[in-house]
Amino acid sequence: MRRVKIIYNPSSGRQITQRRIDYLCNLLINEGYIVGKFNTEKKDDAMYETIRTCQEDWDAIIVCGGDGTINEVAKGIVKGNRIIPVGILSTGTVNDFANYMGLPRNIDVFFKMIKNGKTINVDLGKVNDEYFINVAASGLLTNIGYKVSSEIKSIFGRMAYYMEGLREIPKNKFRTIRIQFKSKEYTKEDDVLLFLISNTASIGGFKKIAPDAEVTDGYLDVIVIKKSEVQDLAQIFINIFKGEHINHPNVVYFKTKEISVQTVDSEDITIDVDGEYGGKLPAVYKVLPKNFEIFVP
Repeated sequence: MRRVKIIYNPSSGRQITQRRIDYLCNLLINEGYIVGKFNTEKKDDAMYETIRTCQEDWDAIIVCGGDGTINEVAKGIVKGNRIIPVGILSTGTVNDFANYMGLPRNIDVFFKMIKNGKTINVDLGKVNDEYFINVAASGLLTNIGYKVSSEIKSIFGRMAYYMEGLREIPKNKFRTIRIQFKSKEYTKEDDVLLFLISNTASIGGFKKIAPDAEVTDGYLDVIVIKKSEVQDLAQIFINIFKGEHINHPNVVYFKTKEISVQTVDSEDITIDVDGEYGGKLPAVYKVLPKNFEIFVP
């Protein structure tokens, strides 16, 4: 008999309800699983509960929420020093990781996936003392994720990010940051609008921002958008839909296992980690190969 802990964010997304969670629990219990439930109330609740779950006699975790909640569970797995399989039921405003992995939303299909027991080990990213499943970013509009309240996300969904983005554009005015990058593959100082350190190809709903990214290749994908005129920036963003932006002369794209990033001046630049505040530069980004085990169809 297997023991499964369900960790869910009750405020994540408009479609998540207690009824859906209860239905999943009934399916598991009827199949002979022992089920425990934990609902989060504040930041890091999912991480601390995951650490406790790793230390106790549980066989698997099911996490229900958006990228932020999944991030906390992944962080808890690392800090709990025990890799146990995680089932990801995406229910949040943004679910880049689950969408990229093609994980089911339908409860019956999801239950079948858990029952079949097929898993893979995927990479995680680390930036200073934080971890990410999907992306760490700095620069233009990357603070949107943690500026939008959970209540607004629940009401408006993904549109909440677009609304906040429209508010932030006049404040940014496409301001650049002087950044120094140091890695085996790329060492340079640039005026940068935005840079992304990604584990997957899908970021912010755009499926091909890091078109060559794979979660099992042992690398992070780096995208740097350098200082650009408005017309160049517009072309870059149009090309993102096809994954062709990486061919633009103002875009740098490469893979690395580790990279250090710092500002040249004393300006405070924040880091967005899977849609949440992740500290400030300077930072060292590293890949943690196959440190996160997930159920897959």
